[in-house]
Amino acid sequence: MADVVITAAHRRRLREVYRSAGWPCQDLLEVELLAAGLLERQRSALGHETVRVSDAGIALLAQTLQRNRAQRDAHELLVERVAREMTRAGRIAWRGLSLRAKVGEAWAVAMPDVFSIRHTSVEAYLQPVVHEIKVNRADLLSDLRSASKRAAYLQLSSECWYVIRAGIAEPEEIPGECGVLVALDAALEVARPAPKRAMQMPFGLWMALARATPLEGWRLEDAQGQLGDTSGSLPDL
Repeated sequence: MADVVITAAHRRRLREVYRSAGWPCQDLLEVELLAAGLLERQRSALGHETVRVSDAGIALLAQTLQRNRAQRDAHELLVERVAREMTRAGRIAWRGLSLRAKVGEAWAVAMPDVFSIRHTSVEAYLQPVVHEIKVNRADLLSDLRSASKRAAYLQLSSECWYVIRAGIAEPEEIPGECGVLVALDAALEVARPAPKRAMQMPFGLWMALARATPLEGWRLEDAQGQLGDTSGSLPDL
């Protein structure tokens, strides 16, 4: 195998070739994959040349799949952990929401890992919060380069937090408009609190929450009892 540094772009091209009819692109990326022995050239009886993923390329794809699956599992476990912490704090939490936010003159789709609001009957006390979860450095750095994505989160919440696995970054690398939680084995440690902003939830966000199912964890019967309490407003959770 040639001394080629395999990047994410090489891995993506391998997947594309594996799913395609194998027509060559004849670019430098393909040259490097051929030189590394991850692609092979084939010629049909009619003289048409195609490329196919070699056995070494299949092994690399399988290795990449296992690595991505492990990272995805670690991400989902931390998302679940943060969402549970929100419900234990008396908040109503959602996972996997797809929300629209106005960023400048355009609309953007934001998909926060965890979105939560306080359990209260007073609209001004809702305090919507976004938690974005990162378990590897490359994913974090890619996310930080997207200023529009971060702006969308800030439009949708009164606080925006990055929850990072310990060791992948320093808190100073996260923009100052966001808080930082570090996921340790035993706890979520506040490395920097998120700035709090006054925010009134727009109608579109209300509708998105109405169509979605919150995470189980807060007691519905207790909530109904509080809503029927005539002695005053709900506790400020």
